[in-house]
Amino acid sequence: MRELAGIRRTVEVRAREETDLRDVFLCHAWDDRRGAADELNKLLELEGVSVWFSEKDIVLGQPFLREIDRGLAKSRTGIVLVTPALLKRVDSRGVSDKELSELLARDMLIPVVHGTTYDDLRKVSPLLGSRHGLNTEEDSMADIATKIAELVAVEGEHF
Repeated sequence: MRELAGIRRTVEVRAREETDLRDVFLCHAWDDRRGAADELNKLLELEGVSVWFSEKDIVLGQPFLREIDRGLAKSRTGIVLVTPALLKRVDSRGVSDKELSELLARDMLIPVVHGTTYDDLRKVSPLLGSRHGLNTEEDSMADIATKIAELVAVEGEHF
């Protein structure tokens, strides 16, 4: 977790500066919304982390991209669930690519590699691939949720 200390400092600063924010924005490929992304969202919520997740936060009839824009603006940090589907979406410059661009620009993201490798990620996004993150080959999804919850906790309380 030491390698994620810089992200923790950024999250802590935003927590002091802004109040009405979610702990994390969950960036994922559309194809993963009912699989790995939903699993990670549920595990994070069980850990007490407030998650902006398109499947529950975009109301029918609302403009999709504008709601994502609002979600990005109202989140302290971002998690990028890196799967084979996300790599394809980013490479084709889909919505995930736009989310990733914003999270990279704000230096506020944690990659969670699932079902792929950092080598594959670096081929599509060298900037994201250079970030320290978490990998489901090393930790279970539940352990990753716990680590993220610890990362975004401030003085023993979640934001």
